[in-house]
Amino acid sequence: MKKIGIITDSHSSITQDEAERLGIWVLPMPFYIGEQCCYEGISLTRQEFFEKLNLGVDITTSQPSPADVMSLWDRALEEWEKVLYIPISSGLSGSYATALSMAQEEPYTGRVLVVDSGRVSTLLHRMVLDALELVKEGYSAEEIRDILEKSRDKMVIYIGVQTLENLKRGGRITPAAAALGTILNIKPVLQFDVGTLDVYKKCRGFAKTKKTMLEAMAHDLENRFGPWHDKGQVYLLAASSAPQEDTEQWIREIREMFPQMEVMCDDLSLGVSCHIGYGGLGIGCSCRPKRPGEGCR
Repeated sequence: MKKIGIITDSHSSITQDEAERLGIWVLPMPFYIGEQCCYEGISLTRQEFFEKLNLGVDITTSQPSPADVMSLWDRALEEWEKVLYIPISSGLSGSYATALSMAQEEPYTGRVLVVDSGRVSTLLHRMVLDALELVKEGYSAEEIRDILEKSRDKMVIYIGVQTLENLKRGGRITPAAAALGTILNIKPVLQFDVGTLDVYKKCRGFAKTKKTMLEAMAHDLENRFGPWHDKGQVYLLAASSAPQEDTEQWIREIREMFPQMEVMCDDLSLGVSCHIGYGGLGIGCSCRPKRPGEGCR
């Protein structure tokens, strides 16, 4: 039996194919299109999802059922001695709290360790990659959970939104604000930081939105994450719910702004995209987690 397994959910933007390459498991998250329950990467393609979203079909996210989670855990514990379960941030979903409660019961107690990631999408993807590195370095499951949770705030992501319709549906802005914003060509920049998603700045036009995000990222790398950046311990991230050509252009702009850094780009998960809408672009970063015994930073 292998020592430590890693499970996340599809809010991480990790596809089933990539999960197989990485040697991890991904729980497909459910969401409803009208009355129909669908599973990301399983019962609906990305193209079909955005077609329905653009038609204004009612789309809502949902937690996975406890039965589905426990079934996955049961199978995982046949392969691994212990499992790290790294779901979407507790600040965005009740999935973490439900999983934590279940993990305190037999046969999971002491064998399934639930990580409060504080993250979603490409930030959660990066945390899973960090967990894999820590497994290879020989840390115990308990040590890895603690290392990841202590590092969860060493990240940020900015997301530029093309349409206000989905924010209106999700209750983040009022119908009146959405209507006025549409008339004035307002394209807000959202900031995600440890479980919270707030409006960072409102811009006129999407070109200004992208410029604002790049400048905000540059400021964070120089100031908030300066010690990590100086040591080459910051991962630069991008995310998109936009067409491929727009995504590729965005990556080029990021590389022009930060030519010395590699960029990992993910499609925004469908669960996130239903709130962001079609055409969204994001840029963020995540710092390498501090290992026990490393100097304070």
